[in-house]
Amino acid sequence: MKYKKSRTVLFRLFVFLILLVIFTAFVFKHLILKKVLYPQGYKNYVETYSKEYNIDKNLIYAVIKCESNFESDAVSHMNAKGLMQISDMTGIWASEELKIKDFDTDLLFVPQINILIGCWYINRLINQYGNIDTALAAYNAGSGNVSRWLADEKYSSNGVTLDYIPYEETRNYVKKVHQAKKMYDYLYK
Repeated sequence: MKYKKSRTVLFRLFVFLILLVIFTAFVFKHLILKKVLYPQGYKNYVETYSKEYNIDKNLIYAVIKCESNFESDAVSHMNAKGLMQISDMTGIWASEELKIKDFDTDLLFVPQINILIGCWYINRLINQYGNIDTALAAYNAGSGNVSRWLADEKYSSNGVTLDYIPYEETRNYVKKVHQAKKMYDYLYK
């Protein structure tokens, strides 16, 4: 009788521990990973403009995560601004192309404007280079650098895709964006 009781207690403890592990995994995935580490900030703007420019919304979330960690007032060491770290020069050019009236570079801190310009620019780069990796390299290092790399056999064997990115920061940036996108794809299927 005692043996049967202790087996029942052990079985209940085992079931409790299994449920605790499942609950902890659920909380980790849904609360910590989703809400804290990989949020979908500014969802309306990201979904609107990624759809308008035919870009995977999780790529945009990944770029924002890597560029500013969803801090709309972020400024880089190169003076790029806002969520998607848009330079003043790119902002001015995009505002003319997009016909944004009364544009001022301080508008790059406005999430809606920043995400609109960022999506527009990434779309242009994907169309220009034909693939996401090269577009991301250009987003980080500038299209002038990427065009030079594509023309150099040390970095591109076919002039279309990069075999090697000579800037370590840009190489790491492309990897980081892909890793973040994989997490967004996993968390927000």
